[in-house]
Amino acid sequence: MMTKSIKDITLQGKQLSIEIMDSTLRDGEQTNGVSFLPHEKLMIARMLLRDVNVDRIEVASARVSEGEKNAVTMICNYARNAGMLDRVEVLGFVDGHLSIDWIKDCGGKVINLLAKGSLKHCIHQLHKSPKEHINDIKDVLAYAKEQGMIVNLYLEDWSSGMKDSPDYVFQMMDELNDSCIRRFLLPDTLGLLNPINTLEYLQQMTSRYPHSHFDFHAHNDYDMAVSNSLAAVMSGVKGLHVTVNGMGERCGNAPLASVQVILADQLHVKTNINENRLNEISRLVEGYSGISIAPNQPIVGENVFTQVAGVHADGDNKDNLYCNDLVPERFGRKRSYALGKNSGKANIAKNLEELGLELSPEQTRLVTKRITELGDKKELVTQDDLPYIVSDVLRHQVPENRVKLISYMVSTTYGLKPIASVKVEINGEEYESDDTGDGQFDAFVKALRKIYKKNMSRTFPILQNYAVGIPPGGRTDALVQTIITWEDNGRTLTTRAVDADQTEAAIKATIKMLNLYEEEQIDKNKYLNSIRYEIRHCYPTWRWNWTRDNATRCSHP
Repeated sequence: MMTKSIKDITLQGKQLSIEIMDSTLRDGEQTNGVSFLPHEKLMIARMLLRDVNVDRIEVASARVSEGEKNAVTMICNYARNAGMLDRVEVLGFVDGHLSIDWIKDCGGKVINLLAKGSLKHCIHQLHKSPKEHINDIKDVLAYAKEQGMIVNLYLEDWSSGMKDSPDYVFQMMDELNDSCIRRFLLPDTLGLLNPINTLEYLQQMTSRYPHSHFDFHAHNDYDMAVSNSLAAVMSGVKGLHVTVNGMGERCGNAPLASVQVILADQLHVKTNINENRLNEISRLVEGYSGISIAPNQPIVGENVFTQVAGVHADGDNKDNLYCNDLVPERFGRKRSYALGKNSGKANIAKNLEELGLELSPEQTRLVTKRITELGDKKELVTQDDLPYIVSDVLRHQVPENRVKLISYMVSTTYGLKPIASVKVEINGEEYESDDTGDGQFDAFVKALRKIYKKNMSRTFPILQNYAVGIPPGGRTDALVQTIITWEDNGRTLTTRAVDADQTEAAIKATIKMLNLYEEEQIDKNKYLNSIRYEIRHCYPTWRWNWTRDNATRCSHP
């Protein structure tokens, strides 16, 4: 068997061109649970024809329902006004005049006639001989010609026919090849082919009928729809069938985006597809169908242009070492660098650069550490969250952390009050305490308050307000922002913190508050000491009763 190499698939030195027919609105709608409304079909059809620029679309099956008829009518009206009616196709059946009349009533011009491409389908489903079936097809063809319709012929179950009854397939082709059929559509209906027998079977067709136009229609049951489509082009077919997002019955069809890029990049074959609209049509169909795109779906998946490992970001910084021809800008997208436990400084730097934030090396290290901590909790962090993480890490930084949280434990048990155990270092001294409360954070604050009252004989600021929310622009599954307001002798302190856990965010905000509080106390003591010095200097013979906040004259010597 002779096979074609990639270099062979040119025509006399000219680049080979392949037609792309999208069947999302017909075969794709056979995805379990999917049913497009008429206006949704119109929106998808318009984008496929006008923006994505596929060569043809298959929009429905004839005689299905009144809703389907309304949809086909709307699409045909649009296509006629746009001068694209011959690019709109409807699946019809070998049923005399019925399918052709239905399509014509909708304003359609092209019928994709569904015939049997395997002997077992002809005998066991139609209960007819090959000759009888061929005669029925010829009757439909004659009527279509009278009505001015363009006919493409599906040979349903063609792959099984080539495997089990090739003589039947050739009999069909010999009888119909010289008719008014514009294209022969060869489907791998059961998705049983691999690239080797796809190439073999299709080369038999193209070599035996060199002047016929063949389309190949792949199904993905063995996850080979795209590779089989590549093999089909190498065999000499002139068209491929696809669906947006690979939608279709069972395992679906060949995805439009994947087929486009493998033709362009691997075979250097020309199509008319506008690649920069592939992501847009993918999202439109995702929204209307309710079928989510897998994050790792090539070209259109959420994750496919996201570098996770820090070494990849570093390589991209140096010379795009981890980029291939599938650059995101080609498809109207952008490359991103994931933020998580695998993020290195290069990932963080890329995201900071994108946001226009400039940090010192030490600040970048602190932010990287914080993101790694969130990643260890299996939290998803996005670029939208980054400004709030930076703010959380850098806000209220003091030259020296006078209050350090060494360890803590908070727990809650059904039927019992929450309990907290706390170990902190305050101005170089370690303290431990525990207490219960109405909630985990309340228990934590009470344990701290006990340390200040019993161990340090000092007051503790009073909690005035406690607010929990999502940072504006943040992700609900990544960060919670806690803002706490405290009051101490008429002085208001407000601190905030973000974390994946609400209680931890509140605890972090509290420790920030205590650092501010202690710093203020140090400054206040320095001020009072200076006042004492001045008083003693000015009134050396007076005796004074010194308190924490003021001085009272006791006596004169």
